[in-house]
Amino acid sequence: MLKQCIQLTLITFLIAAPLHAQELPSCCTENIVSRAALFAQRERVVQQDSVVVQKSGMVLIQGGRFSMGSSRFPDAQIVRDVTISDFWIDTHEVTNAQFARFVEATGYITVAERALDPDDFEGVDPNLLIPGSAVFSPSEEIVGLRNPLQWWQFVPSASWQHPEGPESNLIGRENHPVVHVAYEDAESYAKWAGKRLPTEAEWEYAARGGADSTAEYYWGNDLKIDGKWQANIFQGIFPSQNTTEDGYVGTAPVGSFPSNGYGLYDMSGNVWEWCSDFYQPSYDPTQTSNPIGPKSSYDPQEALAVKRVQRGGSFLCNDHYCERYKAGARGKGEVNSTTNHTGFRCVSDVTNLPEHELVLKND
Repeated sequence: MLKQCIQLTLITFLIAAPLHAQELPSCCTENIVSRAALFAQRERVVQQDSVVVQKSGMVLIQGGRFSMGSSRFPDAQIVRDVTISDFWIDTHEVTNAQFARFVEATGYITVAERALDPDDFEGVDPNLLIPGSAVFSPSEEIVGLRNPLQWWQFVPSASWQHPEGPESNLIGRENHPVVHVAYEDAESYAKWAGKRLPTEAEWEYAARGGADSTAEYYWGNDLKIDGKWQANIFQGIFPSQNTTEDGYVGTAPVGSFPSNGYGLYDMSGNVWEWCSDFYQPSYDPTQTSNPIGPKSSYDPQEALAVKRVQRGGSFLCNDHYCERYKAGARGKGEVNSTTNHTGFRCVSDVTNLPEHELVLKND
């Protein structure tokens, strides 16, 4: 089954996906470029109260009812009222420093750092099967926007510790969100920390921050407020002309942009964030109370690939190509594929965190 999945990933990514790219841009719907596709490319080329309760870098979100989904995006168009229970959520994405403490304590090795089994990549030269990850690296000449392999490159030894490859490191980026994390990596960190990954519904409820559910952005209907950028996204002509008007080429330190109404940072832009839900291209309208998503994954563009939902968009989102940093938008990622624009944050059930040392913050 795994071999069939890899083969179909190659076929759909390299042949079928470009046919759909104008309708559903790969930057958004194929957030994690599949490792199989990259290896193949290398072979060819080589509403709440105003009181926020905080604890240990988390915010207590008081449950309630909200309108989930968006009419702006095909896979989010089943807009329905959803009820969410109270939960804790990290105020920002997990940082390199936080992930480093996890690795130091456990000896954990991420998916991108592990040796690859040639049996899982039939037809690919075994000499190419070395640990690494996908890095945004646009070609000098971009021919249209239908083939994302023009700006994604598999870089040997790229990982959370070496975001652009073996010559890069985390010095000065300790407070940036950790990237190159597969779903398994994010889930493992969350379990170690006594937390879990958010459901898609929890994530969107928190991202809205009590704001108008019909607004285009999580912060309102204007891209900028008082002339200031509200999120780390791509300015200019994607993918090769980044004007960096927001001050960042890639990831930004967490908390660099304004928080939302719940005191949460980077719910739009910076890096995509893993959610616990399997991805399917529509919602189940019957799941209206603490929905946890479907029991299995299905993406018609890669039917055998196992995908989980991702939310929030990244520093690569741009209105001319990828708009899925906007309110209600969804993303998806193959669970074992990693890039330098995907990270995560954690949540916890209310009963799982101690109630002492709480800080009340009046907004």
